[in-house]
Amino acid sequence: MPHAKFFRIIISVIFVLLAIFLLFLDRFMFAPIVRMFEILILPITLSGFFYYLLRPIVGFLHNRGMKRWLAVTLLYLVFAGLIALFVWLVWPTLRDQMNTFINNAPEVVEDLSDQVQDQTEDGSVVSSVLPESVDIETKISEYAQKAAAWASTYLTNIISVVSRAVLLIGVVPVILFFMLKDGRKLEDSLLYLVPRKYKAEGHAALSEIDEALGSFIVSRVVLNIILGGLMYVGFLIIGLPYALMLVLVAVVLNFIPYIGAILSAVPVLVVAFMQSPMMALWSLIIILVAQQIQDHILTPIIFGRTMAIHPVTIIVLLLLGGDLAGVLGMLLSIPFYIVVKILFTHIYKLFFQEKVEEIVE
Repeated sequence: MPHAKFFRIIISVIFVLLAIFLLFLDRFMFAPIVRMFEILILPITLSGFFYYLLRPIVGFLHNRGMKRWLAVTLLYLVFAGLIALFVWLVWPTLRDQMNTFINNAPEVVEDLSDQVQDQTEDGSVVSSVLPESVDIETKISEYAQKAAAWASTYLTNIISVVSRAVLLIGVVPVILFFMLKDGRKLEDSLLYLVPRKYKAEGHAALSEIDEALGSFIVSRVVLNIILGGLMYVGFLIIGLPYALMLVLVAVVLNFIPYIGAILSAVPVLVVAFMQSPMMALWSLIIILVAQQIQDHILTPIIFGRTMAIHPVTIIVLLLLGGDLAGVLGMLLSIPFYIVVKILFTHIYKLFFQEKVEEIVE
């Protein structure tokens, strides 16, 4: 009888994997499902992100005797005030930097080409290192033209981007409100699907997933905000143009482990190199110092409770996520791995551990 149960579980797993394979094999048949998933994934992801970020505050107010709906409403009012302060204090500077950067884009490319030409002239250090067949200025011009073409193509889709942003602004706060107000009911709904004799194990797995995701998201946000503050102060000291805009881009990209740090450094170094090679060197030093402070001082303190993941595993997950869903896939790959690993661990302990140990013995 136990063997029959074991084989039924194996067959069920095979059928689930076969269904997933067919989903990717016949996209036409499952196109409506895939399209619905594409529409829902971004608002649900953003809602979940802010849910774990704001839930501790709602829980704190609720434990002080305030009703959850009132705590969420008060939190929304506070955020409306913070947004108003952002629009009043930060947005004008950020808007001016963005407009200046866009208007000066041709001069930016020209200044970059001039700097590259100066550094690759005969007798310079760079020219002595590079082979004679390498024409850096031509390569930079080619990449700049490709970037301009990509920007033009992207701007043609600006209407759909704006409409989707308006949709998110309208939908995400509503979803987030009910998640913060009735967050625990979601766990009860999921447990309702679990057979009664497995409810204790299901509750333990959901609690572990909830704690791991909450710790991961809050830790990443705190670390990136501190990293952005360190970089912004450093950029202001050396007088780097567009400092606020570049730091905001860096903070967003640094949510992608390892690769994000490299991607965020590229625009900073390009803008700094337009000013002078020394400015680029100082910018690089500031980035490296801020990253070292984050990795070796702040991460063990803030990020220590989160599930440890091997760096090679993270890189593989990022490559797979980027190939499947671009930047969004890279951002979601680590949380997805955390959920799958916890579920697999509990399923293994519940159904397979004893049988494997019996076979080994």
